[in-house]
Amino acid sequence: MTRAATTTHALTIDVEDWFQVLNLRQACPRDTWDQYELRCPASTRRLLDLLDEFEVKATFFCLGWIAERAPDLIRDIAARGHEVGSHGWDHQLLPELGEAAFRAELTRTNEVLEPLAGAPILAFRACTWSITNDTPWALPALVEAGIERDSSIHPARHPSYRRSDLPTGPHILEPVPGRQLFELPPLVIRALGRCLPLGGGGYLRLFPAAWVSRGLRTREARNEPSCIYLHPWEVDPEQPRMPIGGLKGFRHYVHLARTERKLRYLLERHRFGTLAAVQEAYEG
Repeated sequence: MTRAATTTHALTIDVEDWFQVLNLRQACPRDTWDQYELRCPASTRRLLDLLDEFEVKATFFCLGWIAERAPDLIRDIAARGHEVGSHGWDHQLLPELGEAAFRAELTRTNEVLEPLAGAPILAFRACTWSITNDTPWALPALVEAGIERDSSIHPARHPSYRRSDLPTGPHILEPVPGRQLFELPPLVIRALGRCLPLGGGGYLRLFPAAWVSRGLRTREARNEPSCIYLHPWEVDPEQPRMPIGGLKGFRHYVHLARTERKLRYLLERHRFGTLAAVQEAYEG
């Protein structure tokens, strides 16, 4: 199918492995991670090959923990023309980190990523959208660390996100006087007076791809970019299964075998690019 839309949306990949997901934090404690099979490089390259097929560039938000263990993966992402961004060091929620540790983590992660990417790290995404009203120090820390664009704030009503007060589209923040930050939230649509999240992760796997496409077309009708996100483990249905059960288990494992097909559906119908490209177009 020909992509007729002229609006370019950001396609973003959070480069983390299956055992690093927040839903598995009790089943896979951080101090046991090196015991598990590192499947992220293979599944990330599966995504890279798919993007090569469609000649699409994306922003890959990479964990420093992954980069330290799989440096060739970060080099490969950059060599294929994609933007390398920071996803922090080891996928900790920002309120749990605190300001001092977050600032140190930003520096540590960038020091690992920048030589591998061959470029400054200017884009950031927090673990699980954890820049909230509980972290007023986070955005100033980003701009003071040289970050120019961010996609860490989810404008949906959620027990963890709690930022339904913010715009659902791209906007400019000024966390420090004179220092601007381009912010691009993931795709949401307004329905029944609320923001329904569709932009990726479990939402992309749970809802029909046609719903996501319709949401993107709504944005295209007003020439407003949005953001789609996913994780390499979401195109890896053969990953080990942990006995987590309940809602957490459902959210983590639902429709893993369909993720790649849904992404292909969107790539066939919409224009995607890096967060950097979307920022450049937005700022004109």
